[in-house]
Amino acid sequence: MTGPRSPGRLLTRLLGARCGPRLPKLCGGRRPGARRTLLLGTACALYLGFLVSQVGRAAPRPRDAAGRAQPRGGRAAGAPLAEGPWAGTVGAPEPRGAGSALPLNVVYITLRSRRSKPAHIRGTVRPKRRKKPALASPGPGRDVFSAAPSPGPRRAAPHAPPGGRPRGSGAPAGGAESGIRIYSESAPSWLSRDDILRMRALADGALARAPGGRAHLLLLGAGAPGSARRCGPRACGLLRRPLDLSEVFAFHLDRILGLNRTLPAVGRKSELIQDGRPCPLILWDSSLSPASNETHSSVKLTWGTYQQSLKQKCWQNGRVPKPEWGCTEIHHHEWSKLALFDFLLQIYNRLDTNCCGFRPRKEDACVQNGLRPKCDDQDSVALAHIIQRKHDPRHLVFIDNKGFFDRSEDNLNFKLLEGIKEFPESAVSVLKSQHLRQKLLQSLFLDKVYWESQGGRQGIEKLIDVIEQRAKILLTYINAHGAKVLPMNE
Repeated sequence: MTGPRSPGRLLTRLLGARCGPRLPKLCGGRRPGARRTLLLGTACALYLGFLVSQVGRAAPRPRDAAGRAQPRGGRAAGAPLAEGPWAGTVGAPEPRGAGSALPLNVVYITLRSRRSKPAHIRGTVRPKRRKKPALASPGPGRDVFSAAPSPGPRRAAPHAPPGGRPRGSGAPAGGAESGIRIYSESAPSWLSRDDILRMRALADGALARAPGGRAHLLLLGAGAPGSARRCGPRACGLLRRPLDLSEVFAFHLDRILGLNRTLPAVGRKSELIQDGRPCPLILWDSSLSPASNETHSSVKLTWGTYQQSLKQKCWQNGRVPKPEWGCTEIHHHEWSKLALFDFLLQIYNRLDTNCCGFRPRKEDACVQNGLRPKCDDQDSVALAHIIQRKHDPRHLVFIDNKGFFDRSEDNLNFKLLEGIKEFPESAVSVLKSQHLRQKLLQSLFLDKVYWESQGGRQGIEKLIDVIEQRAKILLTYINAHGAKVLPMNE
């Protein structure tokens, strides 16, 4: 075997030279320094040839009228790039100054950021299409509030509607879309199962006038709309005016704050209701104590006796009040919940029927009824809409909850908070948690008619802005007056 050939011999073969007397420096081994010099020079010549070839490739390309270089491959200026994962992301380089040098063989790529979208509310995004067993419709004579499945085999439903069907107990069958839309696996945690069932009955039940010409409407779970039936427990709904749609907002706010003192209310459209305009339909509760025709209250109280009972803290910590204290059967904590609720919604028709704590407008009931001037002797002014249940006289039921969102901050009624030294911890924690907006959006979205009647999310957001600002003012009031925040879950 022959040893490795020297670089000099290989170079000699490449150049086609032979050893002889004419090339003593290449063939002889007497001068090794000259051989190294020849190798270095050859390498430099090869590198120089490589640079010359690259300069030839980067020759200037023809430019258009705007001064931009024409692309290679025959694509005209302004023509779109080939389709691909980066299609639509290549942009021309920004114009430079006359004195700046810009390499001609560089492609500038601009990655366009995606448009930011608002985060969706949990439970308000319709799910994908999926096969789901059909929910059985109520049988003859079955109450619309009952969620028990009817006997008999259940047929598999065809594909759901393109938008997805609402889920939850009591959803209407037969492909009809419910007025209460729940697209998540479960309803919001602050709404009980009974709340959802009653809301669905109010929103989806057939409507007919109740016998006797009463103002409420009969909710029929089955049968013809004209079938005679008296209003029993959970069978009727009280119809209010279109201007009273804030009753729906009040119901959801009450549940989110953990008070649970209002009756379920939904927005409803029907040919029986104000020419089809959306109106609040409120559950008729036959368990409420009878009220007087003058004050619509089951308890007779004036502002003076109310303030006296607040000082005595009636029935707090299980203490039985003395007869001379002037207490009623209502627990002391109920007034704290009522005052907080009324302040957030600026409801004055319970604790301030004469509008003595703010500047009323001409359309307010106190001005129309001529009660505004009667603020000199406020202790004798009677409270109104103070309602209890027959079987539960310790707790209040909030009725007639029309709120006012157009009252300015410098005209808020702080008289509603007078005499209140404690506030419910559950409600105050929600106001402090910065989650009130998210919960209200999620809860109000369930009611399709009310959501659309307020202009969708944009209109609902404006109402929530008002409530959030009043919540900040209320928290400042609590801190400034040293009021206590106590658990009131009795």
